[in-house]
This record gives sequence, C-alpha cells and structure tokens, in this order.
Amino acid sequence: MAYNTQISDAAANAAANAVAALANSGYLKMYTGSQSANANKALSGQTLLATLTFSATAFGNAAAGVATANAIGADTSADASGTATWFRVLKSDGTSVVFDGTVGTSGCNLNMNSNVISAGASVSVTALTYSILEAGT
Repeated sequence: MAYNTQISDAAANAAANAVAALANSGYLKMYTGSQSANANKALSGQTLLATLTFSATAFGNAAAGVATANAIGADTSADASGTATWFRVLKSDGTSVVFDGTVGTSGCNLNMNSNVISAGASVSVTALTYSILEAGT
C-alpha cells in the first residue's frame, strides 16, 4: 500500500509553531539566482540583496497549520541591486538555516509589489506565512 500520512490539525499547528519559533530574533535574507536544492545546501553564487530582521517572537500561533509572521524589521539599505528570486530564514545566530522559499510578485512563498531591489534602497515585507499540510484540508 502507498504512503498516506495524515496529521491532525493540532499536530499541524504544533509543527508549524515549532519551525516558526526557530526564527525568533532571526533573519530573512533575500537572494538573486537559483534557490538551493534544499535548505541544507550552502549558497553557490547567489547574491545577497537584503537582510530583514524578525521580532523576538517571529510568528504568531499557527491556525490550520499556518503561522503568520509578526512585524518584520526592514533593511534600510539593501546590500546589492538585483531581482529577488528566493529567501532564506535564519535563526538568531545568523548562520543556522530554518527554511527557504521563493520570492516574486505572485504565486510565491513571499510575494512583493516589486521584487526588483536597488542597492541602498529600503526593503520591507508586510506579510509572510509558514505553513505545513494538515489533516483538516
């Protein structure tokens, strides 16, 4: 028989909360180029465009397996110019990776009005969610 794992809403919320808590006082870094194959892979030629800062409690409590970020501090002076194509969330130590996602203007993990960033410009994110599949959907 094929795998068909299903988790409860409570388990999905607990899993989302556990991952989201790893971002407390952490960082959201936006890059150009191809997203790494997975969050365990080191960077390879991508350009860092901007670094934003999560609050001490990065995300609110998950509902239906979705955790929504609390206010994210802007990068008031972007590091480089380019088109943001993906992001990486890091723990507060600035090096331990939590998760990666795509950046664009629609249909991505992180959607922006414009994902074209200019060096020295302010970069802000008004909304970000982390989600895990759960049984109730």
